[in-house]
Amino acid sequence: MTRRIPVARAEEQVRAVLTTWGMPDDAVEVTVTAMLYADRSGIDSHGIGMLSTYLGHREAGHLDAAARPEVVRETPAIAVVDARNGLGHPAAVHAMRLAVDKARTVGIGAASVVNSRHFGATGYYARLAASEGLVGLVTTSTFTTAVVPTGGATSRLGTNPIAFAAPTPSGEPFVLDMSTSVTAANKVRVYQRTGTPLPDGWVVDEAGRSINDPDLALHYLRKRDVGGLVPVGGDVGGHKGYGLAAMVQILSASLSGADHGMTRPAGARPNIGHFLLAMDPAVFRPDGGYGESVDDLLGALRATPPADGTPVRVAGDPEAAARTERDRDGIPFPAALLDEIKDVCARSGAPYLLG
Repeated sequence: MTRRIPVARAEEQVRAVLTTWGMPDDAVEVTVTAMLYADRSGIDSHGIGMLSTYLGHREAGHLDAAARPEVVRETPAIAVVDARNGLGHPAAVHAMRLAVDKARTVGIGAASVVNSRHFGATGYYARLAASEGLVGLVTTSTFTTAVVPTGGATSRLGTNPIAFAAPTPSGEPFVLDMSTSVTAANKVRVYQRTGTPLPDGWVVDEAGRSINDPDLALHYLRKRDVGGLVPVGGDVGGHKGYGLAAMVQILSASLSGADHGMTRPAGARPNIGHFLLAMDPAVFRPDGGYGESVDDLLGALRATPPADGTPVRVAGDPEAAARTERDRDGIPFPAALLDEIKDVCARSGAPYLLG
């Protein structure tokens, strides 16, 4: 059974939990906004449903919710931010704001984040740049090593998402937000909560056979030694997703000093890295032609004759439609997710507000 919860009530619930964990008030608001962006946008795998995972990290001593991100290195064009083992949302927002400020000054700005934790939907941070009229590119490494390299039998990489956002003068920005695996690991949890079988080709065992049972798939993803998620492209073009995943790992972890997951000892504190880039299109196109060019491109794509009667959309359109619908009607919460959040509240000493 699924219930609709108003966005404001869901925000209040996340706020209550984070506050009991000792997160500073300003960081709470930043994190609430970033987390609920995912739920409002239909990205159910990366929003409030992550609270139980965050609590597990906190109870294991791997997460300091009270941490303040700190700039440890800076030039006119780049910055390195140490998240100090805190949640990734405040650190990544701070880093993107630095990148935006630098892009305003010199045309381009980049920031790396080290010693971070999960930060939710990657597209949220790229979209922050687009909201300032800038082009944004964001990548992140991950806590879980769950993706099998093409031709391999053992997981070696994370889902390693990449997001790109471009502002448009006529409406919603173009926002591409994708894992470099066929799906995000947390999407498997969404299927588990609803008791829905996984599609073929998402998760494979050590012999490359598809696993459709979400419980068994999660078992494989937790084992980290056999099987796992398949790179984008699957059987035919998986080498492309594999290459993108390695590229994201280099940008996110090698540049920042984060770990590579596969080399992290079992039970050790994770060190996740993020990479955030902002570019000012006005520096590239001082004639102002950038906006018209993007609008022309996206307009032509949306005007493509549909193959099955369903209008052609571009990246960001489905999420924008979901925000309109969920801001109006509420966020759908499966019963299993409500039980998870109730448990988080009980273990955290926070009030349960979704009853």
